[in-house]
Amino acid sequence: MTVAASGPVFSLREIPFSFHGSWFDFSPVVAEKTYAQDVHLVSHQTGMHPILRLIPTAETDITATPHQLTWSCEGGRIDLAYETPDTVRLRGHRLGLRLLAADPILTPFSGPYFYQDPADGSFVFTVYQTGRRYRITLIYGQITEQLNAQTLGAAERGVVLSGDWEIAIEEYEAARDPYTSADTFEQVAKAARAEFDAFAAAVAPWRSDRTPAAELAAYVLWSATVRPAGFVTRPAVLMSKHWMDKVWSWDHCFNAIALSGGLPDLAWDQFRLPFDHQDVAGALPDSVTHSEILYNFVKPPIHGWALRHMPPVPKGELAETYRLLERWTMFWLTARRAPGRELAHYQHGNDSGWDNATTFDPERVVETADLAAFLVLQMRALARLATELSNPDAAAGWSAAADRMRDALLAELWAGDRFVARGARSGRTWSSSSLLDLMPIVLGEELPEPIRATLAAKIEKHLTAFGPATELPTSEHYQDDGYWRGPIWAPSTVLIEDGLRRAGYTDLADEISVRFRALCERSGFAENFDARTGAGLRDRAYTWTAGAYLMLSAAHEGRRQGL
Repeated sequence: MTVAASGPVFSLREIPFSFHGSWFDFSPVVAEKTYAQDVHLVSHQTGMHPILRLIPTAETDITATPHQLTWSCEGGRIDLAYETPDTVRLRGHRLGLRLLAADPILTPFSGPYFYQDPADGSFVFTVYQTGRRYRITLIYGQITEQLNAQTLGAAERGVVLSGDWEIAIEEYEAARDPYTSADTFEQVAKAARAEFDAFAAAVAPWRSDRTPAAELAAYVLWSATVRPAGFVTRPAVLMSKHWMDKVWSWDHCFNAIALSGGLPDLAWDQFRLPFDHQDVAGALPDSVTHSEILYNFVKPPIHGWALRHMPPVPKGELAETYRLLERWTMFWLTARRAPGRELAHYQHGNDSGWDNATTFDPERVVETADLAAFLVLQMRALARLATELSNPDAAAGWSAAADRMRDALLAELWAGDRFVARGARSGRTWSSSSLLDLMPIVLGEELPEPIRATLAAKIEKHLTAFGPATELPTSEHYQDDGYWRGPIWAPSTVLIEDGLRRAGYTDLADEISVRFRALCERSGFAENFDARTGAGLRDRAYTWTAGAYLMLSAAHEGRRQGL
């Protein structure tokens, strides 16, 4: 039996059920590319860890909407809704539930320990993997079995409920007061829906039948947001509450832009979060998550570009934003420039965000045209910020530095009909069939018209029915699921669409926008997409893809209305 529900309705195999601010979700996705038979409570504190299995006692259909998850069968159902970011309510009507530890093995250093708390009668799992506790409190009904409380070693641990019942499950640290609530399940679910509706109204007030994926895109962003904890210093939109459960230091820019129109404070938190972990050299970390910060690679300096697409920097943040962006830019101009060189270099494809792009096949330590273009835009942003800070000397200095890098880019890496990459040590140059070589289109109006025209023509050759493939589809290196060697990605699409529009190629920009939006409406918000078939690939609930859909849809609707 299918239960009627207010939309959007989504598949748990594609998008996890979660709540704004929560560090856990409900999903059959329990690890990278690993799908369990049952829905699990999966926590993202200290990593991605399946904690509890939720097994109805009869075969059911599952319906997921932003505010409620339902298992249903003929004559019975179980409903689940978030009461707060760390507490959910579950109720069963004529359908039982086995609620079991996902990991059956307890050792001195891993696994779940299960016991009944003598203080309030609740059942508690304390789990080594997350260092948190998961408490089950009976609200009404009966727990018909408790399985292996206080048992050590390997055992099936948990509780069994039957008939009509309701429980609360909480994730917390060492202790908290016994669970109580005056709200009914209906009130809890209604409040959750109201929170999501307010978020969707803020980030996509323009949504209509013309933008059929807008609410689901808003849900992906809303549900992937976590409250500050561990190394996450601000409310943060993770890339996913599947296995890509981090904030990478360019992904966050697209989410910041998508949120900036309606939720400027949350957008600003997204932009600033990696800067909270800027190192002594000025570098941003590669990624940040609950219990880990990685510095072994960086990500491209698109932050100046991103600021062009956000509301003005808050006055109280202006000086600090300038300081942080200056340090990030100086990292590239000092630590990433060989002596005597004007152009900066990547040390690996990972630094570019395009990890395995064919641009990096001949060598890995490379001066590339996309990096130079991003730095030109970032130095332009610094010049604008310096002007706002009434520092004309700094503004002039950054403008001159941007001019020098742009001129070096054109003089040293433009080969007459294409941009080339250059080995930072060898000095040799080469071209590739990667879309990365065409990314200098982000300079838009700063490029000479013949170069704009050439780049636009080459970009068009990458365009499939669904958007721009990251490797030329006719290339011998093209792979349908080749990560950056073929699939369509949201960030490259957005950057190219914006550059083409500013370069005057609005028809091509419009076509890319139309195709990518249609792709998301058809295939959801995957990490990337097969450029030939449009099928979603890898992690299927990726926030920068949802953010890109919202950005492109908002801009399209604005153009329709003449805004």
